[in-house]
Amino acid sequence: MSLPVYKRVILKLSGEALAGEKGYGIDYGVLKNISEQIKEVKKYNVEMAVVVGGGNIWRGANAGKRGMDRASADYMGMLATVINALALQDALEGLEVDTRVQTAIEMKQVAEPYIRRRAIRHLEKGRVVIFAAGTGNPYFSTDTTAALRAAEIEAEVILLAKGKVDAIYNMDPLVNPEAQKLTELSHIEVINRGLGVMDSTAASLCMDNGITLVVFGLNKSENIKRVIMGEKIGTTVRGGNR
Repeated sequence: MSLPVYKRVILKLSGEALAGEKGYGIDYGVLKNISEQIKEVKKYNVEMAVVVGGGNIWRGANAGKRGMDRASADYMGMLATVINALALQDALEGLEVDTRVQTAIEMKQVAEPYIRRRAIRHLEKGRVVIFAAGTGNPYFSTDTTAALRAAEIEAEVILLAKGKVDAIYNMDPLVNPEAQKLTELSHIEVINRGLGVMDSTAASLCMDNGITLVVFGLNKSENIKRVIMGEKIGTTVRGGNR
């Protein structure tokens, strides 16, 4: 039987990925598929944390550009990620996968506060930990949250699961059909070329902490497992000081 190439991972799910073809809200078929993939991966004793976005419900950056106070807009976006986290928790526990939701903004009635050592202990006990509410600060994306949490819990890799694309391209493949797929990159190339797979703060954090990034699509039912088992799909970004 094949063995996973990663022991501790962070799966970054964008709000767009959770919305599926609808483009807004939560697609329960997508949610079920993601949950089933996570359950399958857990059979291999992989320690998995998940960072969820909230763009399927609210985008703080867009609201800020339209004149809304940016900090308020971002806090609203953080609350949207909590909705997604609770939905994912419910789907996972419906499959008998033990989970914990930890939020960067304290809300004791629905989730634990984020505590690094507690999160690591949950992972060691085989629980899936879902990180919600971003970093708890405005002006930071959930991509930055994924990079920060990966550094804090010493994850080996961030699996950046996309809903509309299946890798990093040299230009937007949704706009330009001539876009070329890039299979191997360094973090500094991502930053210098402005490839837009994640914001520069997140990319710099990954580079400084030597965190591998794998960008792939959720369009196939076993892609999360395929990446964790070492299959070369999507784009792998490496390089750093760790």
